[in-house]
Amino acid sequence: MAANLRIVHCFRSPVGGIFRHVRDLTEAQVAAGHSVGIVCDSTTGGDYEERLFETMKDSLALGIHRTPMQRHVGPGDLASAWRTYRIIQELRPDVLHGHGAKGGAYARLFGSLLRVSRFRVARLYSPHGGSLHYDETTATGKLFFGLERFMARFTDCLLFVSDYERKTYRRKVGEPPIPNRLVYNGLRATEFEPVGTAANAADFLYIGMMRDLKGPDIFIDALASAGSALGRPLSAVMVGDGDDLPRYHAQVERLGLKGHVRFLPPMPARQAFALADQIVVPSRAEAMPYIVLEALAAGMPMIATAVGGIPEIFGEGSPALTRPDPGELAGKMGTAFGDRDAYRKVMPQTDELKARFGADVMADEIEKAYFAALNN
Repeated sequence: MAANLRIVHCFRSPVGGIFRHVRDLTEAQVAAGHSVGIVCDSTTGGDYEERLFETMKDSLALGIHRTPMQRHVGPGDLASAWRTYRIIQELRPDVLHGHGAKGGAYARLFGSLLRVSRFRVARLYSPHGGSLHYDETTATGKLFFGLERFMARFTDCLLFVSDYERKTYRRKVGEPPIPNRLVYNGLRATEFEPVGTAANAADFLYIGMMRDLKGPDIFIDALASAGSALGRPLSAVMVGDGDDLPRYHAQVERLGLKGHVRFLPPMPARQAFALADQIVVPSRAEAMPYIVLEALAAGMPMIATAVGGIPEIFGEGSPALTRPDPGELAGKMGTAFGDRDAYRKVMPQTDELKARFGADVMADEIEKAYFAALNN
């Protein structure tokens, strides 16, 4: 087996944490001498994502291939799946790595079809939360977890980005009958440089997808409550895009915060960090969010909800953690705003973060998983 692998990453939506994860992986894999390509949806992402693709295209020997992929299963799925399969078939990958529910389903099904056609291909799956966010007691949850159990037989290795994600899989789907590894998301060395704060910085920053799962509504309610308790309005910048954005605009207006909250389109995280003194991650559910790692590495004080793998970054019982509840979050925001220097001291230390969450560590562990899957 040649040391140089043909690696194809398959995922649906080129936004948020999954896209960030894939970008970091492809960069490290290209540097290691592998030929890498991407297959993803053509209907999601905006100007910011287009610019990111533009910076990547010259380094990816197997190219960037975008084709429509539906989020939910529907009549258009068959045509979409066939188009995606033909693209992957032409790329002749040694490794097909699926990310998220749709990418994972495609990678495992199409990898298995390629095997029937006598291709030798390793099929890996990183859930990144995905379908694991569903409630196992609902009909939808039972359907998805039944599919996950079925798909395990077409999977050579499961890669989890947090211990929380692995435990959730075990609880909702069952003990994986296949090899599986915990590999934390990682940051580049340059991301551990501190970011300076702009002179006219807001009090708090929210950055992420504008959808309820990520908690922008919780953040806005908490901002209003904390301001009332302090007897002065708090200012905020909210960076991101998504279908629910108009609802958050209306919520800000309804709470009388219009002059104190600024909405901005997606931008590089480090650029956004300079816009506020502190960052809030108010998610209702997460796997292992990059934004938490990025902000801490940049030296930003943070309040985050104790969901998913976030406590694995801070340590259980950290005073920076709260429930995804507006009242509790407002209390934390008041405390953090009242004594910023003291609050900064409870953040995890940079050396510790580097040792556990470096991109080099992540890429090395995932490459080992690829070769193990091929050798089996």
